[in-house]
Amino acid sequence: MGLQPMTIHVAPDSCPALVLNADYRPLSYFPLSLWSWQEAIKAVFLDRVNIVSEYETIVRSPSFEMRLPSVVSLKTYVKPAREPAFTRFNLFLRDRFSCQYCGDRDDLTFDHLIPRSRGGQTTWENVVTACAPCNLRKGGHMPYEIGMFPAHEPIRPAVSDLQRNGRLFPPNHLHVSWMDYLYWDSELEP
Repeated sequence: MGLQPMTIHVAPDSCPALVLNADYRPLSYFPLSLWSWQEAIKAVFLDRVNIVSEYETIVRSPSFEMRLPSVVSLKTYVKPAREPAFTRFNLFLRDRFSCQYCGDRDDLTFDHLIPRSRGGQTTWENVVTACAPCNLRKGGHMPYEIGMFPAHEPIRPAVSDLQRNGRLFPPNHLHVSWMDYLYWDSELEP
């Protein structure tokens, strides 16, 4: 394509596009579904998205010029996953990025309630977020042996649970053109 960025107000690299599904909902809240300006332009040219809103920043090639998209919607609906994958990130998100024993938010790991050394499995129902000191203190003990019980019962979250928790952690910068499509639960504390 050979597009060269030309800055009017801001540099193109600081102009990500919010990506909405075909139903105009974000693909994800945390991390927020964003594409770089290059990905957004490519999707426009491949006719995979509709431009919903634009920045003032323009990119040019010798024969073409366009404003960078700030919000795009997919032309084809992407069905959300039915079950969230068990990943470290999703576990932390389920537990709102806090140790389930002391509430600390630093140096997070995960802990098996029934230790692996005692046959405990790595499942949603047996693993909780723990800070490194609490994880070390609990070690290979059962919760009742050491008096360390998680603040919340570990359950398998629904995708909607993770989306709701993701809204508790809005990004530091939200472009004004995104606000009609994002719904943050400001009354809830992370």
